[in-house]
Amino acid sequence: MLLSRVRPGRSIFRSITNASAQRHFANVSRLKVLFFGTDHFSLPSLKSIHANLVSNGRVERLEVVTSFKAAKNPVKQYSRAAGLPLHDWAACTPAAAGRFDLGVVVSFGHLIPETFIDCFDRGMLNVHASLLPKLRGAAPIVHAIANGEQRTGISIMRIKPKQFDVGEILLQSAVSIQRDTLMPELHDRLAAIGADCLVTCIEDLEGYYQRLTVQNDAEATYAPKIDPKFAEIRWHQATAVSVYDRYRALYGLRPLLTSFGGELVKLFKLSFDSTQPVPAVPADRPGQLEYSKRSRQLLVRCGDGRALELLQLSVGGKKTLSGQDFYNGFLSKVNRSDRYFK
Repeated sequence: MLLSRVRPGRSIFRSITNASAQRHFANVSRLKVLFFGTDHFSLPSLKSIHANLVSNGRVERLEVVTSFKAAKNPVKQYSRAAGLPLHDWAACTPAAAGRFDLGVVVSFGHLIPETFIDCFDRGMLNVHASLLPKLRGAAPIVHAIANGEQRTGISIMRIKPKQFDVGEILLQSAVSIQRDTLMPELHDRLAAIGADCLVTCIEDLEGYYQRLTVQNDAEATYAPKIDPKFAEIRWHQATAVSVYDRYRALYGLRPLLTSFGGELVKLFKLSFDSTQPVPAVPADRPGQLEYSKRSRQLLVRCGDGRALELLQLSVGGKKTLSGQDFYNGFLSKVNRSDRYFK
């Protein structure tokens, strides 16, 4: 379900005080846009701005700043194929940015210096994958799912210097997160919605600037960059729901991590039956492994006593195993008292 809303608020153009100036902005001109992006979340926004340029929309000129270091950079690949002028971020200067009216930043990964921001007389916009001020930071999609959120969205905001994700909001669009949604699905949905919202704002930039909303810092939450420890499961602390949410959040990025018999175990695929009741007495040993020969199911008990089914895993960095393979090759060879993840 998609819910869009425009938030009323104060205008960016506080220096505009007379009627002639207001008429000047009402008589809109086409925009020279400099786009900053690096990854697959950036790409739909770049494509939408490019389509606006090709169709003679509000965008008059489009050039792209990205990182030339990344070997598989979809923004660089698309720009070259489409014939868009490319600039390496490492060599980009404020003087080059000064030739453009508007800067657009989508999943760029670098804090834009104030000297760059000041070069754009129409400011800089950012597409952020959360309903700000919730989940400011580098990994809002991962944290939204890991936190068990039922709702997130897109925010188009005006970039302010020195801090990430604190600028005024032009437009927001909310989406629901279903119970079994995996990260790649939500990532792609938000990237597409973000691209649509971005072009909507560009087409009526002056109107949206006059209805800006200032973020309430008191309501802010954070979504820091994901480090390797985020994937480590501590079974005695974790409920089945929390492990499943962490799995959904990291799906496609990295597997969950645990250990068995002193060997590193990677959990690539698992499932959770949310209808199973919470036992009156939690598991004696969180991380306990159980295998049913009849159903060929490999289960792990979590701290709340509920179980997850393990569908694909590996031990010691070797090949991926099914639950049955793991039982035959590892679990069946140890005493029942040692059948648990640490």
